[in-house]
Amino acid sequence: MHRSWSTLFWSLAIRQRRRLRESEAAFILLAILAGVAAGLITNLLQLMAHGIQELLYGVSINRLSALGEIRHLWRLLGLPLGGLALVLLARLLRRRQRPQRPLIDVVEANALHGGRIPMADNLVIAGQTILSNGAGASVGLEAAYAQMGGGVASLLGQWLKLRRNDLRTLVGAGAGAGVGAAFGAPLAGAFYAFEIVIGHYTPAAIAPVVAAALSAAFVTRALGVEPWLIATTADRILGTADYLLYALLGLICAGLGILIMRMVTFAEMRVQGWTWPGRWKPVIGGLLLMPLAWLTPQTLSAGHGALHLNLILLPDWTVLLMILCLKIAASVISLSFGFRGGLFFASLFLGSLAGQIFAQIVDIVGIGWSLDPNDAALVGMAALSVAIVGGPMTLGLLMLETTHDFQLMGVVLTASLLSSAVTREMFGYSFSTWRLHLRGSTIRSPRDIGWVMNLTAGRMMRRDWVSVPDTMSVGQFRALVPLGSASKAIMIDGAGGYRGIVPTAAAYRPELAEDAPIAPLATMADISLRADADIRAILPLFDKAAADELAVVDESGLVLGVLTEKHARRRYFEEIESSQRALFGEG
Repeated sequence: MHRSWSTLFWSLAIRQRRRLRESEAAFILLAILAGVAAGLITNLLQLMAHGIQELLYGVSINRLSALGEIRHLWRLLGLPLGGLALVLLARLLRRRQRPQRPLIDVVEANALHGGRIPMADNLVIAGQTILSNGAGASVGLEAAYAQMGGGVASLLGQWLKLRRNDLRTLVGAGAGAGVGAAFGAPLAGAFYAFEIVIGHYTPAAIAPVVAAALSAAFVTRALGVEPWLIATTADRILGTADYLLYALLGLICAGLGILIMRMVTFAEMRVQGWTWPGRWKPVIGGLLLMPLAWLTPQTLSAGHGALHLNLILLPDWTVLLMILCLKIAASVISLSFGFRGGLFFASLFLGSLAGQIFAQIVDIVGIGWSLDPNDAALVGMAALSVAIVGGPMTLGLLMLETTHDFQLMGVVLTASLLSSAVTREMFGYSFSTWRLHLRGSTIRSPRDIGWVMNLTAGRMMRRDWVSVPDTMSVGQFRALVPLGSASKAIMIDGAGGYRGIVPTAAAYRPELAEDAPIAPLATMADISLRADADIRAILPLFDKAAADELAVVDESGLVLGVLTEKHARRRYFEEIESSQRALFGEG
C-alpha cells in the first residue's frame, strides 16, 4: 500500500513537471513563485546586514553611511572583525569542500552552465556578502540579492528538469526580482535580468521575467518596506545645452568607471602576489579601512544613506571630491583584500558624487549654463553604474521608478548610452565579466555560450574507427581494410599513440609492392584534436588542415576516436538553430 501511494505521488510529480515545461502559463506561475521567494529573501538579507551593523556600530534607524561621525572609535574594529569572520568562514569551507573550485555566480551560471548553480555556492556568496556589508566594507548587497534570487530559481528549475533556455530565463527572473525588490523598482529589476543576467530580450521571456519582478516588489510593499525614492526638480526646462553638458558627464563617468575597474584589478593582483598575510588579507583590509571610515563614515557600506544625505545638504564640491576619492579607495581596498560584494550600489553613490561635483564646477566656470545638482547627481548615478555594471535601460528605468520624473529620462538615457558605448569600445567588459575574464573565462556578456563549450571533440567523435599498427605492410593493410570497408584508417604505434591517418585508396595504388611499409602513406601525423577542444577550436583546425576527418587524442596522445568535419559542422548548425528557436520562444 505504501509503495502504491509513493508510486502515485511520483507519477503526479512527473506529470506536473512535464506540464510546467510545456505550458507558458505554468512557467509564468513558476516565475511568480521564484519572484515571491526572491522578494522574501532580499528583505531577509537586508535585515541580517542591518542587524550586524546595529550590533557593531549601534545604528538603528539611520543608515551606516549617513552617520555624521563615528563617536566611539573602537566601533571601527567592526571592520577587521568582519574580515576575521570571512577568514574563519573560508577556513571552514576549505575543510568541507575538496577539491577547491571557484564559486559560480548568476552571470557565470547563465553564460557557461545553462543556469545551473549549486545551492551551496549561493549560500556562501550570500553569507560572505552579508558579513562584508554588515561589517561596513565598501561593497553592496546586490551580489547577495541577485545570487539568492537566481539561486532559488535555479533550484526550482533543476528540480523540475526545465530545458536549458527555460532554466536560464528563470534564473534571470529570480536575480532581477531580487534586485527589483531591493529598490521597489520592478521594471528596473526586469531589465537587470534581461541586460545583466540573461543577456538579451526575448518575446518568450518578457512575461515570466516581469511577473517575477512585480511579485517581488509586491512582497516588499506587503512587508511595509518603503521603496527607494528621490525627489527631483519639477519646474525645469531641458534644452540642447543641458543635453550636451550631460553627454559630457556621461563621458566623464565612463572614464571614471574604467579607472575604478582598472584600480580594483591592479590592487587585487598586487595583493594576491603577497606571501604575507596570506589568508588574513580581509583582516588587513579591515584595518586599512578604519582610517578612511574615521575621516568620513560615508566610506562605509554601499553608501545609500550618504547618497540621500548629500542630496539634501548639497556640500561644497571640494568636500564631495574628497568623499569621492575616499569612497573609491574604500571600494578598491574592500574588493582587493577579500571582502565579498558588488559595485552596483557603490557605483550609484559614486555617480551621484561625480554628478554633483560636475554641476558645481559648471556653475563655477561660468559658461552661461547651470545644472541642477540633484539632476546631475541622478544622471551621474546612471552613467557611472552603466559603465561599471552595464545595462543602460536598467539604470534608466531605475532612475524613472525612483524619481517618477519622465522629463529627466531623456538626459539620463543620453548620458547612460554614451557611457555604455565608450566603456564597451575602450574596455569591453562590465565589472562582473571582467573579473571572470581575469580568472581565465572567455565570456564578455551573460549570453549563453555554454552550448559552444559543450560541443567538444570528445562528445562528438565516432568510436568505431579502424586502426592499423605503424609496422604493418601494404599487403597486410589490404587484407585488414578491404576497399569499400573504410575510407581511412588510424595508424598507431605499439603503445596506441597516434601516428597519422592512412587513406585506404592510397594503399591500393597499383605501383605499391605488397611488402612495402604502410607508414610513409600516413598523413596528418602532426595534426589531431584534443578531446576537450570545443567547436571554436575544431572548425578552424579543419579549415587549416584541409581535412575532412581528424583523430581525437587524449593528453598522452592515445587515440580516442575520430571526428569528421561534416558531423562537426552539422552539430554546430543544429545548436545555432536550436538557440535561435529558443531566442524567439519557439521551444
